[in-house]
Amino acid sequence: MAFILALDQGTTSSRALLFDEAGAVAAVDQYEFTQHFPRPGWVEHDPREIWETQLRAARGAMAKAGAAVGDVRAIGITNQRETALVWDRATGEPIHPAIVWQSRQTVPICDELRARGLEDEVRARTGLVIDAYFSGTKIRFILDAVDGAQERAERGELCFGTVDSWLVWKLTGGRVHASEYSNASRTLVYNIHECDWDDVLLGELRIPRAMLPEVRPTSGVFAETDPDWLGAAIPIAGAAGDQQAALFGQGCWTPGLAKNTYGTGCFLLENTGEEAPTSKSGLVTTIAWGIDGTVEYALEGSVFVAGAAVQWLRDGLGLVREAAETEAAARSVADTGGVYLVPAFVGLGAPYWDERARGALVGLTRGTTREHLIRAALEAIAYQTRDVVECAVRDSGLALDVLRVDGGACQNDFLMQFQADVLGVPVERPPLLEVTAFGAAALAGLGVGFWPDREAVAATTRGGRVFEPAMEVARRDALYAGWQRAVERARGWEEE
Repeated sequence: MAFILALDQGTTSSRALLFDEAGAVAAVDQYEFTQHFPRPGWVEHDPREIWETQLRAARGAMAKAGAAVGDVRAIGITNQRETALVWDRATGEPIHPAIVWQSRQTVPICDELRARGLEDEVRARTGLVIDAYFSGTKIRFILDAVDGAQERAERGELCFGTVDSWLVWKLTGGRVHASEYSNASRTLVYNIHECDWDDVLLGELRIPRAMLPEVRPTSGVFAETDPDWLGAAIPIAGAAGDQQAALFGQGCWTPGLAKNTYGTGCFLLENTGEEAPTSKSGLVTTIAWGIDGTVEYALEGSVFVAGAAVQWLRDGLGLVREAAETEAAARSVADTGGVYLVPAFVGLGAPYWDERARGALVGLTRGTTREHLIRAALEAIAYQTRDVVECAVRDSGLALDVLRVDGGACQNDFLMQFQADVLGVPVERPPLLEVTAFGAAALAGLGVGFWPDREAVAATTRGGRVFEPAMEVARRDALYAGWQRAVERARGWEEE
């Protein structure tokens, strides 16, 4: 037997999957971990729990497959991207909880950066916008929150990392402090054109360069695990942020190909090749991957709340017992009865970037039912996707002929058909929905020759289902216009 082990460290759980040479999942293990909400809008994780659940999942997947350590040819890592961790270089102990990508706790720091007139500078250097979503302001928050942390960081005693760096550090027993291009490009302090940490932005945020990881290629061996963890030294041969891993796993390797991942949030990425276009529509420019000396880019639209809206229906309102119930409920009514849900629970991401937006439910009447609310939540996911698709097409100048989809919510046939309808283009769902983990596995497998080339990778993923648009153009546009009106009601709601 021969496998690639993909470590998929997500926002709510740590997963591990073993892929064989046919690209099939031989085993999977998964453990949820605790979400901490110390204040409204703040989200934190315990870095130790991230590591412990990820290690347990890796060992569990190997045990389920009956895989000996010699059967695992390489490890690929994919991760929640902008979550920021800081730990002691000598002991490996975190000095503060991880600040999660969803968290809004650095909004005041973002406001200060804008007041200093840095928006254009940040976009020009990083491709990003100033927002609490990205890692740089989270580093600043931690250094301010922990006594003596700034001085220790300046002395080189502290390490910063996104989750990939943390896992590499732990897997190698603290021998390697490294990240890769796609994750580095999400930090707000990495120059995506020069492919180096940006001294100007590091200075503006007072982040010492000494605490930053080395940035290495997205595919290729750059570390080996400590034998104590998995029984032998296994090459870590690929890593990418979750959305870039999904882009790679979907085979979007040429300019103009795009994918949308329906997870906790919703993330559209369109490959733009070696060009890094500046968005004029509210998207961000990001590094897709850096392989064999070539760095390629993507336009990205990040929607903060997608599947999380369904979780809210379940956990917050008790309208469903499990997410799978939403499809039948949505189909049981002809429409939402004029109801729109804008799930801006943690603000609005692309293309609005409104940190002070909050959720809104509009159009309610005495005739509104549970089923209308459920359908409105699903439709909101599709409308938010249209928001960012239209921006990507406008910014890139490339027509979208098909949207490739993945993530848990894309199993909902109602949502996928409504998505095709509201976009007016086909939606293509692959046969294997574990696209993010497969992307990490593919990057690692190519890095050690497990698959000889990309064509061999592509051969494992052919097939799937296509949802063709069937809605009349006039109805599609009328529904979307209603969505845009609803969004305006939600914007700027929270007072300073």
